[in-house]
Amino acid sequence: MPTEPRTVPGPVDDGPALTVHGITKKYGQLTALSEVDLDIAPGEIVGLLGHNGAGKTTLMSLVAGLLRPDTGYIRVLGRDPVREPHETRRRIGLAPQELGLYQPLTVRQNLLFFAELAGLRGRAADRRIEEVAEPLGLTQLLGRRASVLSGGQQRRVHTAMALVHRPPLLLLDEPTAGVDVQTREQLLATVRTMAAEGTAICYSTHYLPEVETLDGSVAVLNGGRLVARGTLKELVRQYGDSGVELSFSGGPPDLSLPWPAVRDGRVLRVTVEQPHLAVPQVMAALGDAAGELVNLRLVQPSLDSVFLRVTGRRYDAAAEEDTT
Repeated sequence: MPTEPRTVPGPVDDGPALTVHGITKKYGQLTALSEVDLDIAPGEIVGLLGHNGAGKTTLMSLVAGLLRPDTGYIRVLGRDPVREPHETRRRIGLAPQELGLYQPLTVRQNLLFFAELAGLRGRAADRRIEEVAEPLGLTQLLGRRASVLSGGQQRRVHTAMALVHRPPLLLLDEPTAGVDVQTREQLLATVRTMAAEGTAICYSTHYLPEVETLDGSVAVLNGGRLVARGTLKELVRQYGDSGVELSFSGGPPDLSLPWPAVRDGRVLRVTVEQPHLAVPQVMAALGDAAGELVNLRLVQPSLDSVFLRVTGRRYDAAAEEDTT
């Protein structure tokens, strides 16, 4: 007999939807995470950033209860993923990097399977499938087998499977990797809507413009450590550098300038508050090296400059997917 799903409770005492405290995780001699603290409030979107191997996927796997931390603790709406795995997983929606669709099944059957795992039955499950399909552009695809869908369509179904039980905490690990512009816009719009409805969202991505579009807060992992945390405006104000970035066909020359300059491969970055006014002096200092100049770019305070400042490296939007 069809039954209505159990109500998933909200955060205990109106506290954070997610609390990560002092989490350390090692794989043999490799430390994937070291003493990481992170809170996410209901309705908050946190852009989780970091180079490959920074620990983003490991952190999400720990929160979802797929791994156990070596030290520290995690609470999901007051629940412990280690001691209360079933209760915790009912409160989480996880869309990992790797697609998890059952290819012989239709889109509706895939969504129904995950709805039933979360306790949804009968009309409640059907209603929720329709609700999650519409904003993700899946309504016309519900009767199609997953095996005949395009990559972008499969990615949308993959995300819908994590949303179908309306979780209070949503973990999205590279949800727009390899998708088309339309799919990216639909996914971002859905994320914003869910946050507005109170869902806490941890959003890992290699595309900094997505974090700026979502206008949430930011957490930066570097070498397994949390090195920056705050709203986008706070971090840009605290860490955002402006300057002149020069790319050369060979190694950057030594320049006599009144501003600090850093070499990174074939790139020379000059940090200065008003880069547009500094360009003539920088160009004059090049001398004969001007013939090796390939590109000159003015850098304004941004999330990209924040990331460069706190990690020492630029964020590569074309980077391979994180597996640590």
